[in-house]
Amino acid sequence: MDLTSPWVPPSEDESRTPRSSPTARSPMRCVRLLLGCTSAAELLGTVLAEGPGWITGEGSALYLLDSAGMLRLTASHGLPDWAHERYSIVDPAGDLPAAMALRLRRPYLLSPEHTSVDYPNKNAGMGTGMVAVIALPMVVDERPVGVLALALAHRGTVPRRDLDVLETIGEACAHRLSHLLDHADARIPQDPAGAPPDGAGSLPAGLAHPMLSLAVRAAGHGAFERDLVTGESYWDAAAFRVTGQPATADGSAPELDRIVHPEDLPDVQAALAESLTTGGWYRIGYRVLRGGGRVARIEETGEVMLDVHGRPVRVAGLLSDRGQGRGRDQGREHPGQQPEEQSTPAGARTALLLALTRSLSRAVTVRDVTTAVTDVARPAFGAASIVLDLVDEGRLLPVSHTVYGGPRRTELTRLADLSENVMQHALTRSAPLFSEPGPDRSRHGPLTPASWAVLPLVASGRQVGSCLITFSAERAFGREDRTLYSAFAGILAQSLERARLYDTHHHRATELQRAMLPRTLPRLPGIASAARYLPSTEGMQIGGDWYDLLRLPDGRIGLVIGDVQGHNAEATAVMGQLRSGLRAYATDGHDPAATLARTSRLLTELDTDLFATCLFLALDPADGALTAARAGHPAPVRIADGRAVELDLPGGPPLGVDPGQPYPLTVGRLAVGETLLVYTDGLVEDREEDYDESVQRMLGGLELWARQTGPTRVGAAPALERLADLLTLNVTERRSRPDDVALLLLHRTSPLP
Repeated sequence: MDLTSPWVPPSEDESRTPRSSPTARSPMRCVRLLLGCTSAAELLGTVLAEGPGWITGEGSALYLLDSAGMLRLTASHGLPDWAHERYSIVDPAGDLPAAMALRLRRPYLLSPEHTSVDYPNKNAGMGTGMVAVIALPMVVDERPVGVLALALAHRGTVPRRDLDVLETIGEACAHRLSHLLDHADARIPQDPAGAPPDGAGSLPAGLAHPMLSLAVRAAGHGAFERDLVTGESYWDAAAFRVTGQPATADGSAPELDRIVHPEDLPDVQAALAESLTTGGWYRIGYRVLRGGGRVARIEETGEVMLDVHGRPVRVAGLLSDRGQGRGRDQGREHPGQQPEEQSTPAGARTALLLALTRSLSRAVTVRDVTTAVTDVARPAFGAASIVLDLVDEGRLLPVSHTVYGGPRRTELTRLADLSENVMQHALTRSAPLFSEPGPDRSRHGPLTPASWAVLPLVASGRQVGSCLITFSAERAFGREDRTLYSAFAGILAQSLERARLYDTHHHRATELQRAMLPRTLPRLPGIASAARYLPSTEGMQIGGDWYDLLRLPDGRIGLVIGDVQGHNAEATAVMGQLRSGLRAYATDGHDPAATLARTSRLLTELDTDLFATCLFLALDPADGALTAARAGHPAPVRIADGRAVELDLPGGPPLGVDPGQPYPLTVGRLAVGETLLVYTDGLVEDREEDYDESVQRMLGGLELWARQTGPTRVGAAPALERLADLLTLNVTERRSRPDDVALLLLHRTSPLP
């Protein structure tokens, strides 16, 4: 029995009529067949072959929870290679549909409208906007098993009766998988080459042999898990025995400073901060305090797990007892490094500050700084929450609470409101404030933290803001602690001041660039159009991409798109000059080839070493006649009759490279009902994919759009806007966007007299 064997999809005829019987599809028949499947792949294949016909099959997947608590892709159909690479492991704490379904314990549906409008704003996932996507949690007796994700050919809201059918199918899959996992042989999934998968130490839940868990317990190890999103931490029963701590009813772990020896705590915090910054596995040795003043040595081995954006979301591992002892034996180890032994408390605090400084030094924007504080500083300090207020025109204003996320957002908002006065007081005094332990703290209400520190943030003699750090358990702040937090406040203030300066410069540059782009596209008879622009996510996040839709003097329409080399203010300035020059040459009546030749000479006369690519097409809306010229730019795409092809458009060198080189003029025609797409290369360039493969994938998506959501179905204007959203969605899903993106869509709706 193999839970990970490949499934070969049936042919089109076979998928409509099951091989085993001429009986038509029905939900009850599908459920009966599911309860007899012998693998995860067979389960998914049965759902697609025997389930309702409106389950499309393309883009469907089945995830199982592994022993590390991650959703691991086990069976799929119709997923491209890039999706397999990017979504083979899904973190349940993230925002992907599979994670949301498992966390909410209910189906999570993305309608076509959501995948094309709301979902891009989440900046995660692979929504297509062309079909609905539903993620069904597979849970048996409150035990999560995995998630079944299906693509649905629904054009609007999925009816309640169909949701009932889907939930029944999901429950049948869950019960069958639970049975298979409980009785599965010990097998490690292999990749096609026969090698163990990445992270083979974390087998899918239920695939690990029961003897392995017995061996862990026999070795005296305890397991732990820390959720860095919610701040919750859990131990199993063995972990409480190893540390000598009384077990809690819900398994919640005690605070770090409650169990670690005070002399070793800075070492542990420094190692944790370093691991949170880099991710991956780590090992720390430290002492814990047991009853009666006894001291035990513990070794903690774990892994910091990162989400698709590189942010730490979970820590999981083992605690082992290294025996009784009074001597110090703490250190930390990462791959390729030796354990650091016998470090002093002062040296450990310095290491902690260095780790926090390295994390903050990578932050560019204010949001990056707050993310570093949330992801690294908060768990390293063992804090329950951190609230930042920044000075704006003499007032303290809270930083957006979206960086904290999760169910604690409301709590943090109320906490920020309650702490406004004390944060202002600390900033006015330019001195930190620390809570003192006492018996009457409960009278302040449930939102009042057990312990807290308020740090004024001052950089170069200028007030930047205030920082509130709260703790869920009472603690006394000694002299060393106060020195540590004061030093952290100085580092944080410098980082925020630098980030605010960057944000200001970037805002001004972005506004300059957007001012050079058309605010709106002109309304033209017989034509529908849509355009999009996205800045890059690296450097100054500005560039030289531009587009234009021109009214030409002879009644024709001009489509222009260009890309100036570079991502800085100079590229933006050159773009503005080229756009103005090209517009002047075009409106003077020059054809596209002559216009590009004159614009190329203009660029060589400017005081710059930059060059630019450009594409200029002139369309006669009366008969659809096209004339076009290309200067080193990606070819335009024609979308017609359910197909998307690049136009055969010979081109010349980029503008400014060879000012004496003429550009060939190409003549063609755009029929009524056909669509043109012109774009800059940032739309398809992806560091993780070959450029030609990216172009082909985009063409395939355009053909799917044309067949399912083309202008003839929903109208030209809304169809183009939806397509523009879909194209930019593919870009926002990438880990980074090194280039800016511009695109322009034009559809010929009717001939003109």
